Amino acid sequence: MIENNICLLTDSYKVTHHYFYPKGTEKIYSYLESRVGAEFNKTIFYGLQYILKKYLEGQVVTQQKIDEADNLISAHIGPDIFNRDGWQYILDEHDGRLPIEIKAVPEGTPVDVSNVLMTVENTDKKSYWLVNYLESLLLQVWYPSTVATLSAEVRKLCNFYWMLQVLKRTIWISCFMISVIVEQHQQNHQCYADQHTF
Repeated sequence: MIENNICLLTDSYKVTHHYFYPKGTEKIYSYLESRVGAEFNKTIFYGLQYILKKYLEGQVVTQQKIDEADNLISAHIGPDIFNRDGWQYILDEHDGRLPIEIKAVPEGTPVDVSNVLMTVENTDKKSYWLVNYLESLLLQVWYPSTVATLSAEVRKLCNFYWMLQVLKRTIWISCFMISVIVEQHQQNHQCYADQHTF
C-alpha cells in the first residue's frame, strides 16, 4: 500500500459524495470554526502547516495512487464508486497538484469561538468535489489546536497562581517591613521619652 495516498485519506462515506452534488456545481467553499459551547472562549489555531507540507504540497496525485485507490474502494464499497475520472483530471490537468486554496489565521493565533479559523475552496470548477473530500484530513488540525489551546489555558492558570503567590509574598514582606518600622519607631520614641523624663 502506498504511504499517504491522498486518494484514500478520507472517510469511506466521503468517497461517494461526488455523486450527490447538484448538477452544475462549480464552487465549494468550506470553513472551519470552533463552535459556541466550547470549553474555552478562544481557540489557539495550530498544526495546519504540518498537514499542508506532509500531505498536500506539490504533486500528491500519481497514477499509482489512483489505481490503488480504485482497487481498494471497489473491494471496500463496490465497483464504479471511486471518482477515478475526478482524480485522473487532477493528475492530467494539474500535474497531480491539488486545485484548492486554503486560507487560515496565522498559527498560534487565539481566535474567539464562532469565528473562522480556516477556509478551503476549489480553484478549478471541475474539482469542486475535492474540497469536502479533504475535510477528514484537514480536521486533523483539531488535535494540535486542542493541545495548544489547553496549554495556553494551563499557562494562564499557572501565571495567575504564580502572581497570587508573588502578591502574597509581597504583602507579607510589606507587612513585616511595616511592623519592623513601627517597632523601631516605638523604640526610638521610647528612648526619646526616657531621655526627657522629668
